[in-house]
Amino acid sequence: MMNIDNILNNIDNNLFIPFGEIVKINATTIEANGLEVAVGDIVKIESITNHQTALGMVFVLNNDRFIIIPFSFIDGFRLGDKVFLQKDGLTIPCGYGLLGRVVNALGEPIDSKGKIKDLEENSPINKKTISPLHRGIIDQKFSTGVKSIDSMLTCGKGQKVGIFAGSGVGKSTLMGMIVKGCEAQIKVVALIGERGREIPEFIHYNLNNDLENTIIVTATSDESALMRKYGAFAAMAIAEFFRDKGHDVLLMMDSVTRFAMAQREIGLSSGEPPATRGYPPSVFALLPQLMERAGSNQKGTITAFFTVLVDGDDMTDPIADQSRSILDGHIVLTRELTEQGYYPPIDLLQSASRVIDKVITKEQYESCLRLKRVLSLLKENEVLIRVGAYKAGMDRELDQALSKKEQIRNFLTQTTEQLQDFETTKEQLMTLLN
Repeated sequence: MMNIDNILNNIDNNLFIPFGEIVKINATTIEANGLEVAVGDIVKIESITNHQTALGMVFVLNNDRFIIIPFSFIDGFRLGDKVFLQKDGLTIPCGYGLLGRVVNALGEPIDSKGKIKDLEENSPINKKTISPLHRGIIDQKFSTGVKSIDSMLTCGKGQKVGIFAGSGVGKSTLMGMIVKGCEAQIKVVALIGERGREIPEFIHYNLNNDLENTIIVTATSDESALMRKYGAFAAMAIAEFFRDKGHDVLLMMDSVTRFAMAQREIGLSSGEPPATRGYPPSVFALLPQLMERAGSNQKGTITAFFTVLVDGDDMTDPIADQSRSILDGHIVLTRELTEQGYYPPIDLLQSASRVIDKVITKEQYESCLRLKRVLSLLKENEVLIRVGAYKAGMDRELDQALSKKEQIRNFLTQTTEQLQDFETTKEQLMTLLN
């Protein structure tokens, strides 16, 4: 017969759940005590008056107190409300049931299609990057369906590429073209800090309502800074799940700038000092933690395109500058080309792919360099030609470039529906200047 004291001890152990209490609340953070927590722990905040609940993350430890940044807004919480430690940490459910769905930063569906089925595991949102010696070599081309990228800025499977542009230049449209035209088996699109109306518009106009093999992760501008920050990490965790299943995955994130702004809000509210243009140091430490998780391993690849909103078209913006130093290539969109009706408005002379010579043939690379030389000549002499100061016969090389100008424009431009396979683009490039 079991001892009565043992029974009572077992009951006490099962019923007692440790909790802390809120001791201070301000506009963006909650301060609590009474729990043993670590930085990065996930806690559940529960109101004792209206049974309202919210999730938060521990960001700062201060003696017997800790500061929580919530995932949602904190209206309705009071001093004395309870704080419980979540044992499983911050995870996102992953599986093939996510394909064709739209979810938030916590993996919850927001597309009115009901509960997500066929989920296989809860994947941690925060993971270490691939060990440098376990990364695969980038030596296979990644076709996007966009002629100017496939010909002049050829990408490789596992490459990290930045799309840099000011507001209203055409980032979202180019994103839609790449998602529709690329050869990836699985596509993960992270829309971070966007206006709410842009989500259905992106699906309808840019993707033609076709979400086959596509997952969209959203964290709109009206959500908390923590949701916007971890929306990007959640999308990366989903992409890693499919990469580890042996797939070639496309990760498209719009935008790095709003992701950095979310971390700026978090950093400043937790007491970090502002540094370059008001961004605290944690922002510049966080960018490589996200971007370096893309790439290839022995199982599959993640080819990532990160859009960067360039403030005032200034390419020396600190976020743009830091991103360019981390990424394996950059595609620069310019307002000048947009105003000329040149689409996609990619400035090929400012753009670069750091792996192009590793993923295409020597003959194609030589054709690419010849075309870049022609574009450079036309750019250098543009003013002279427009004012009539240049006369035919003065420079034989420039004359040849001018004779090909219209053909080059036709080759490098296309509508959103005119997606083209890589081999056709390659053949056109090889014959363009012959």
